Amino acid sequence: MEESMELRAMKKKKKKNTTTTTTTEESLTNFFDFLSEELVVLILDFLNENPFDRKSFSLVCKYFYSVEAKHRKTLKPLRSNSKHLGSVLTRYPNLTRIDLTLCPRVADNSLAEISNACKANLRSIDLSRSRFFSGTGLLNLALSCENLVEIDLSNATELMDSGAAAVAQAKNLERLWLARCKMITDLGVGCIAVGCRKLKLISLKWCVGVGDFGVGLMAVKCKEIRSLDLSFLPITDECLPSILRLQYLEDLVLEGCFGIDDSSLEVLKCSCKSLKKLDLSSCQNITHVGLSSLTNIAGENLEELTLSYVSPVTSVLADSLRGLPMLQTVKLDGCLVTSAGLKAIGDWCVSLRELSLSKCSGVTDDGLSSLVIKHRDLRKLDITCCRRITYVSIAHITNSCSALTSLKMESCALVSREAFVLIGQRCRFLEELDLTDNEIDDEGLKSISRCSKLSSLKLGICLDITDKGVAHVGFSCSKLKELDLYRCTDITDSGISAIASGCPDLEMINIAYCKDISDDSLVSLSKCSRLNTFEGRGCPLITSSGLAAIATQCKQLVKLDIKKCFKIDDAGMVSLAYNSQNLRQINLSYTAVTDAGLVTLARISCLQSLTILHLDGLSPGGIALALLACEGLTKVKLQTSFKSLLPHPLLKHLEGRGCAIQWRDKVLQAELDPLCWKLKLEDIMY
Repeated sequence: MEESMELRAMKKKKKKNTTTTTTTEESLTNFFDFLSEELVVLILDFLNENPFDRKSFSLVCKYFYSVEAKHRKTLKPLRSNSKHLGSVLTRYPNLTRIDLTLCPRVADNSLAEISNACKANLRSIDLSRSRFFSGTGLLNLALSCENLVEIDLSNATELMDSGAAAVAQAKNLERLWLARCKMITDLGVGCIAVGCRKLKLISLKWCVGVGDFGVGLMAVKCKEIRSLDLSFLPITDECLPSILRLQYLEDLVLEGCFGIDDSSLEVLKCSCKSLKKLDLSSCQNITHVGLSSLTNIAGENLEELTLSYVSPVTSVLADSLRGLPMLQTVKLDGCLVTSAGLKAIGDWCVSLRELSLSKCSGVTDDGLSSLVIKHRDLRKLDITCCRRITYVSIAHITNSCSALTSLKMESCALVSREAFVLIGQRCRFLEELDLTDNEIDDEGLKSISRCSKLSSLKLGICLDITDKGVAHVGFSCSKLKELDLYRCTDITDSGISAIASGCPDLEMINIAYCKDISDDSLVSLSKCSRLNTFEGRGCPLITSSGLAAIATQCKQLVKLDIKKCFKIDDAGMVSLAYNSQNLRQINLSYTAVTDAGLVTLARISCLQSLTILHLDGLSPGGIALALLACEGLTKVKLQTSFKSLLPHPLLKHLEGRGCAIQWRDKVLQAELDPLCWKLKLEDIMY
């Protein structure tokens, strides 16, 4: 009996151990391992739009981490030094596009690492916000990455012809941006023209050293060009015939080319039948006489014409453009416009889809109404600062153009509040609406809330709206992503709460100088997890507690302006430092932040732009520590009074790291002890 009882006890113990082992093994099983790599890649394809989602995905398990690394094709690093870049390139072996716009200091050694790691895989690289590389680095890139088809070198102001010659070795290049490369001349462009015969897009905007010879050679050698930007180049009619012989040219930008005039266009005998977009903005020597030649030059396929800041838009000018049957977009920003000119545009047989009259003086109800009545297919209309129009124009616009998706009418001061009711009643397809500085009230907002597709709504300086009107928008416009309430002084926490509850996809909000906004609004907005831009300057009731709510829940926060939020102190900086690791731009001027808070903020590795004016709690020592710790800074705004107090070696170090300091002359509120601060700085630096 005893043996039997002992045997049963042993069996029971063994069974218990077996069950425990099985349970433990099951708990360690990663069921994601059973997913095929093809299925995981398919999931990743749906996450391509949001880098934060991809990051979360890769942290699920080692398997996901590995698949995501092999799947990733694009990279936008925060650092370009060897320490960080080398390890990142090793992790992602199949990169085809690298965006270095967040890396201010890209030297030749960084380009060498990219060249050696990516080789033939790399097809696109963006260096438009980078500096310190030379022709040597570009040559390495061009020779190693033989399948490179796209390079953006905009703003490389120190790049010489030798650098252009290096780019010319990229034989398969199709798209090249050289905007503001002011040191490049005809010689450099000629090298590119000879070497890069497959070019389809090239931008030479503000390359003031390039003239007719370089542009003409480019047109002769690169016969596949589709898009050509020659803005502000000192060219004349000498190179125009070669340009217009390009049989595939679709987009030509001649903005600010003062050497081109009426005679340049009149004498042209050749035409470019493929041309679809032409920009002659700020070509002040071109009048209706020259424009009358466009019918022959552009052929019958021109769809978009930009004549901003050129000669007055009269009936004669409008009649000169009558022979362009495919025209859909006309931009006349900044022009003097006559009623007769608008009526003549209305008489065109074509049906415009987009019209921009921003800052056009001379626009009246009579002219604008006669135009929109005829062009009922308009989808986008910009009448910003057309200060002479009234209710009459809006009535005709909304009645004739009910399919509008974008309407911009900032500062139309004579438009009465009743007109805004018509917008909501008749234009239900609006996605973008700019009503900044207008007389709209709550009734107008109630009507506009019927536009359920609204994604962008700007109501800055609309002093007659209250929480009641904003609440209607919150309840009905669930797709809203951008809301501007700048200086809407009657908006309180109630209105912001309605927006936060009804617009979960909100990405940007501006409540600057809404004096009654408190922490409650920030707590409400923390529900909008996609929020990336918060502009709350001049809101005196906001404290660090409210800022902490945003920082904790809105992980995608990139831009933050809390200037003149006097109650935000170091506690708010702690919340940002630990929760807002994607923050890139912040304005802390006139807050209660001290040295301790600023140094804590330096934990954010993404931080690039920092404005710290008029902070009584800052000392040169604290500033120095923070600037040294923020390795990714590209721009800092400081008071001029600190210039003589910060050590010269520190300033040189920051400059060498790619950080530009902008000095502002702001009066300090407290007397400083320069000698004491300099002593502290010497201890820090040495």
